[in-house]
Amino acid sequence: MKIESISLEDFRNYGRQTIAFDPVCNVICGENAQGKTNLLEAMICLSTGKSHRTRSDRELIRFEQSGFILEGKVQARERDFTSRIEYGFSRKKKITINQVPVKGVTDLSQVLNTVFFCPEDLQLIREGAAARRRFLDASLCQLRPKYAEALAEYNRLHEHKTRILRDCDERPDLIATLPDFNLRMAEIGAILIHYRARFAKILEAYASAVHSECSGGQEKLNIQYKTVSTVTDPFGDQKLLVLQLLAHQREHHYAEIASRQCLSGPHKDDLIVQVDGISARSFASQGQTRTAALAMKLAAREIHKEIIGEYPVLLLDDVLSELDPKRQEYVLNRLGGGQVFITCCEEDRLHSLLHGNVYYVNNGVVTRGEGGSAPHRV
Repeated sequence: MKIESISLEDFRNYGRQTIAFDPVCNVICGENAQGKTNLLEAMICLSTGKSHRTRSDRELIRFEQSGFILEGKVQARERDFTSRIEYGFSRKKKITINQVPVKGVTDLSQVLNTVFFCPEDLQLIREGAAARRRFLDASLCQLRPKYAEALAEYNRLHEHKTRILRDCDERPDLIATLPDFNLRMAEIGAILIHYRARFAKILEAYASAVHSECSGGQEKLNIQYKTVSTVTDPFGDQKLLVLQLLAHQREHHYAEIASRQCLSGPHKDDLIVQVDGISARSFASQGQTRTAALAMKLAAREIHKEIIGEYPVLLLDDVLSELDPKRQEYVLNRLGGGQVFITCCEEDRLHSLLHGNVYYVNNGVVTRGEGGSAPHRV
């Protein structure tokens, strides 16, 4: 799976430009706030149909422009694809693959998969459960279209139920609508639990191996999926999961009305990460938590390879600068087998370790260096 080229028009701080990439390694250099992360963001959009940094597509439009266009030429499953996103010109997002309109953003993930890693992800273990759920969702939405559809519906139901709970003091009649929402949320929630539990099990197998290798075999990593307390077996029959989710909702009915919050459901799920049997979030050192976060991200890449049959495109956004030399070397030694994009501020740090194209980004303009000569406009 490779991104052969990408075309941007009025996306973030980019005007109009087409950039061709190396099939193996691409190092993107430049000072801060010049557009390095924006370029990776465009690739994520072409993979998932949305940005990882904002929920509003309008924020992706270049200042004083009316819309943006992204187009990527991708090679996957021994076929060539052209994915295109247009937004703003007709007040509606338009997505095509090989010039054929598609029904939704999930179709994009059937063409291009990406695994994104940024410095903030090194705090994946220390942060709250929401960060680890985002990690789960980001991987599963690309791997399983049915999961992506279920997650989107669950989020809509959750938002609607939350509005009902907030308004029920002024509109007591709204409480009568809750059973319908609870049932549907339990049905969709069972689908989410089904996929999350299985992904977490595979994740632990891969991540524990990576963590052991990175720590020199001195530490053991464990990852356990945690959902609502009434679910006795997340691998169980989905009909039973629905009944157990409904039981949990009944237990929290009055608490939800009192707090005006939706307290019951898989939107509270978490991954419990332990190092040598001890909670990594509470007790692990900074080095241990960073190694665990690295292991989870690199494991996600391997899971994509196992399920899809080819590596996803790996996007590393200035993450190496946050790692000590040992972990830098470990990451770089595991980059083989797929296409990689690495952003950095200083090319010299990577020049002796990587082989591929080097790009320079300055105020939304990308140039490419060749063989030590001065960079030229792509």
